[in-house]
Amino acid sequence: MTGYTYQDLVAVGEGEKERMNFCIAAINRHQSSEEFKMAKTAKEYDAQKNVTIMTYQKLLYTLSGKAVPDNYTANHKCASNFFHRFVTQQTQYLLGNGVSFENENAKDALGGDNLDIAIKKAGKEALISGVAFGFYNLGNVTIFKLTEFVPLFDEEDGALKAGVRFWQIDPKKPLRYTLYEKDGYTEYIRRSGEAPEVMAEKRAYIQTVQTEGTGETEIIDGTNYPGFPIVPLWANDYHQSTLVGMRENIDCYDLIKSGFANDLDDASMIFWTLENCAGGMDDIDLAKFIERMKTVKAAVIDGDAGAKAEAHTIEVPYASRTAYLERLESDLYRDAMALNVDHISAGNITATAINAAYDALDENANDFEDRIIEFINGLLALAGYDAQEKYTFKRSRIANQQEETTTVLAAAQFLDHETILRHLPFLSADEIDGILLRTEKEEAERYSNVDLTEGKNANGQATGEE
Repeated sequence: MTGYTYQDLVAVGEGEKERMNFCIAAINRHQSSEEFKMAKTAKEYDAQKNVTIMTYQKLLYTLSGKAVPDNYTANHKCASNFFHRFVTQQTQYLLGNGVSFENENAKDALGGDNLDIAIKKAGKEALISGVAFGFYNLGNVTIFKLTEFVPLFDEEDGALKAGVRFWQIDPKKPLRYTLYEKDGYTEYIRRSGEAPEVMAEKRAYIQTVQTEGTGETEIIDGTNYPGFPIVPLWANDYHQSTLVGMRENIDCYDLIKSGFANDLDDASMIFWTLENCAGGMDDIDLAKFIERMKTVKAAVIDGDAGAKAEAHTIEVPYASRTAYLERLESDLYRDAMALNVDHISAGNITATAINAAYDALDENANDFEDRIIEFINGLLALAGYDAQEKYTFKRSRIANQQEETTTVLAAAQFLDHETILRHLPFLSADEIDGILLRTEKEEAERYSNVDLTEGKNANGQATGEE
């Protein structure tokens, strides 16, 4: 990460004016950094607004060699959706079923079911931008994006020690920003054309509030967390967007597909040759001639000068482009370590073939899972829980459920009840927990209706055994 560091903030001192100006300078430098620019670009690709194809402009050249925009021929811009598909697939595959904690109190301390939503949001944001930030406060986790948060890392150990979150609806609207530190946070505002000012003095993250009989509230105490309450979630060991290295292949795919569409539109299976016109027509004139033929369907030719126009039918090359587009698509899936479900959706494919198809996606998910574990452990430490708390992820995958169920039931005599349930492919983690809870309750009720000491049941009838 480039930009200011935690030591730069410390060097500013405690002066409010200096700290306000430092935050604005940090925001400006952050917005001009390569990481921020890549995050903005990646967000465009995630929204299927692929930057390269959207800004592509066809050109024509005059006889003097000057380039001018080609406004006469088709300029289709076909943006593919590969990046969004890869990011969504990896996020949902690993985190789609949420996180299951053995200790439900630990999960409740991080927001309960809301934690599943927050982690999915953080995971997707990290894959797009390279990093996301989880702000833990009062039992909830809020996700900050790289495009709205300036991290201030320690120069010595690389840990995140402070940060500035900022937002502005429009350049003419006020800039709001908050400085987060270990001992509290301070809110600032800079209105258009005015100097920045403090909106709220520094206050602790955990506040004790007392309400008077008049309805007025008063903060009587405040405490903080054992560490800085914002935890980074990195997409990979390189701390970079997953678009890096993938963008060029996506652009190539989009340009070829768009060029194919343009050729089909422009050619319409006909091209023209003009005789005795070479001396007086440049590329611009030729483009205007083609445009007139497409719109008016007629053109005036000076027969006295020997000029002549002749139409020819052509066949736009198809096989080579289709083959290369298929090759690019295959390369994209392979390099992204993603799963192309088209390859396993046909026929009654076996469980072995399905597992083989998932191999690359599993390896990629295993690597990302390590980052998720570091992220959750950081949040648990802030909530006062040991990093040894056990939690698991149930991956969402296509399965030959009949084959897998048959395999589990064949080994049922050697397995306990819970193990059988957890290996059945059609049951979710929550359903399994519910079944186990109901089974335990039924067992308890059955034994509570038997008087073992008297050999009688609750109605006084003999049970036949003692």
